[in-house]
Amino acid sequence: MKDLIETVKRHAVENYNSNGWDVLVECWDDGEILERISEANAQTPDAAIKACQRWVELYDEQRRAIRNEAF
Repeated sequence: MKDLIETVKRHAVENYNSNGWDVLVECWDDGEILERISEANAQTPDAAIKACQRWVELYDEQRRAIRNEAF
């Protein structure tokens, strides 16, 4: 699992400015990443990334909605 966590973190850094990955980089710890990977029963790097991507994209959608309402 440590390898999957590191893969997700590396992906998040590489995609920091898109789709909410900055939230994972700035706010999530290894335990939160592991929780998302485990919930999805992810066994591959792609599956682990997709498991976390779902959550960071939801956060990003909320953030954009809030910004749109404020301006």
